Amino acid sequence: MGSESMRQCRESAASRRRLLAAVLGAAVSCAVAGGCGGSVAAGDAAASTDYAEFSGAVPVTITGYTGDAMEPFISKDGRYLFFNNRNDPAVDTNIFYASRIDDATFRFLGAVPGVNSPSLDAVPSLDLLGNFYFVSTRSYTTTLATIYSGAFSATGVTDVALVTGVSRDTPGAVNFDAEISADGETLWFDDGEFSANGALEAASIAVGRRDGLGFAREADSATQLAAVNSSGLNYAPSISVDGLELFFTRVAALSGGAQPAIYRATRADPAAPFSGVQRVSAATGFVEAPSLSADGRVMYFHKLEGGRYVIYCARR
Repeated sequence: MGSESMRQCRESAASRRRLLAAVLGAAVSCAVAGGCGGSVAAGDAAASTDYAEFSGAVPVTITGYTGDAMEPFISKDGRYLFFNNRNDPAVDTNIFYASRIDDATFRFLGAVPGVNSPSLDAVPSLDLLGNFYFVSTRSYTTTLATIYSGAFSATGVTDVALVTGVSRDTPGAVNFDAEISADGETLWFDDGEFSANGALEAASIAVGRRDGLGFAREADSATQLAAVNSSGLNYAPSISVDGLELFFTRVAALSGGAQPAIYRATRADPAAPFSGVQRVSAATGFVEAPSLSADGRVMYFHKLEGGRYVIYCARR
């Protein structure tokens, strides 16, 4: 195994597994016999063709910020780019934001007031009603839940509380990604299954519909997302405003040199199952966590580059 593969193994392939490691208070090593990084395993070729409508991927400049930038979310009004720093137990992972100058340039505004804690706080999203959602491990050991919400305004986030109806209330089951729909009516999240030593063993995407102040898992979630969850580990969902496009991350396995890639699935009606899964060809290398602009014209994602996580954008 070459030095580059060793570095990627240490620094990146276990980024999602680190979330439970943060819960457990211990780092999780990359349990891969053949090393992490390198080319995508054959099992990740389940998509029939590449989706090539996005092109010209470029790094996003966040003026005034020099750290790692992961889990981007572009607000539906286009004003803010939310993100978190590195997902690593050795780092205090917090949520930040920046104001838009143009599609690829933002001005750093600092940490989002009201959401960060000494635990991991990450994966921000925001609906058009000003409801802010994020993942935090602050209470997992007592609640077995990780998704929080609050009210966003220009001064920060208030009334932060756990989102009910999503957690499976099972030790080792962790919702480590989530995105709220633009209208606030559906919450797209993943179900991660971790071993006792913190190794991520399975990940699939699910959807819940608003039920009072919380959400209830859709009864046909598995049917809606059967094509999305058909192979590999699937996480980091991003839904279009009309609900007809779903972007997500898939990795064939956390072994055998597989790298994550970004995929797109579509449907003709919001009540129909997704199909037509295609890999997004503009997002190359070790890439995760897509976020689609409200008009569908720009996709943001993070990429591991030179040992550092950088946010990129591509246009169509």
